[in-house]
Amino acid sequence: MHIVILGPAHPLRGGGMTTFNERMARALKTAGHQVTIYSFSLQYPSFIFPGTSQFSSEPAPEDLHIVSAVNSIYPPNWLKVGSGLKKLKPDLIIVRYWLPLMGPALGTILRRVKKNKHTKVICIADNVIPHEKRFGDKAFTKYFIQPVDAFITMSKNVMKDLKTFTTKKAIQVQHPLYDNFGAAISKQEARKILGINDGTFLPLFFGFIRKYKGLDILLEAMPVIIRSVPKVKLLIAGEFYDKQEKYEEQIKALGITDHLILHTSFITDAEVKNYFCAADVVIQPYRDATQSGVSPLAYHFEVPMIVTNVGGLPDLVPDGISGLVAEPNPSDIAEKIIQFYQLGTSHFLEGLREEKKKYSWDKMISEIQNLYNAL
Repeated sequence: MHIVILGPAHPLRGGGMTTFNERMARALKTAGHQVTIYSFSLQYPSFIFPGTSQFSSEPAPEDLHIVSAVNSIYPPNWLKVGSGLKKLKPDLIIVRYWLPLMGPALGTILRRVKKNKHTKVICIADNVIPHEKRFGDKAFTKYFIQPVDAFITMSKNVMKDLKTFTTKKAIQVQHPLYDNFGAAISKQEARKILGINDGTFLPLFFGFIRKYKGLDILLEAMPVIIRSVPKVKLLIAGEFYDKQEKYEEQIKALGITDHLILHTSFITDAEVKNYFCAADVVIQPYRDATQSGVSPLAYHFEVPMIVTNVGGLPDLVPDGISGLVAEPNPSDIAEKIIQFYQLGTSHFLEGLREEKKKYSWDKMISEIQNLYNAL
């Protein structure tokens, strides 16, 4: 098939979604399809973007055809891109949906494309109801959904939300591994690169720092953890997408500065393995979640996880098999981190490796093909 992926890609620094789209494109190409990614020329207006830059300084992937075409806030552009894709007549458009703000642009483009009476549209929905709600969310989502033929979700929570908007065909597929960040390196080598002592007990919080990800809850748990695990240092790796000052004030008030290692600039793709391979365990203290792009990274690098009992996180990390599940409060998170170190850092390795086998790109591509054939 000729397939277009409609969603963020290089040079955008979209984090997990950019990585996902590029990895999916490679998997589709391996399966024999012709693939083009239609990305954004402008994804977010600068006044609503919380990070330092929307763009990557890394070189463009040479094996992918990426067109930076979509301006999310300029309606004449939506008509132009839609008309271009209508004329191109791909067999399938795989569109990513994660934020209602994108609903008007993507919905308009897809309506125009569908006039060619040929192209089918499958949406991979990361969120239907966003973590941080805004005026217009429902209206924008309803507008987006109308021209879509079928949906894929990667968690039961997103599927549940989707069913409140549409009865169109939808399937759930596990989030595949992020296996495009290179092979794992030894813990000793990774810690040497990061300048971290070998004897440190090192849990990792990884990813953009936003309120729903619960870093503040994890910080609140640290004094209890420190009393039981005195050599612990929490490695925080990711850019602030929330007000940095309130975290700095919390850290100072808790008196835990000496037990934190802060790498709060954007982590490039080339650096990702250093953080995961250095860590004993990955902590996801989210207060709200759908699925997580951090868990597939942890599976790839074979690092156990402690996640909170919200959204789709416990589905990705079965309690006692590839890690532990905590309630989203400081006392239970502290208890589970202490329990992890009491059990030993290699305790979950066998279960994690077995669980890892579920998350293949072949499975995702097969499900996309089957869904397309059913339309």
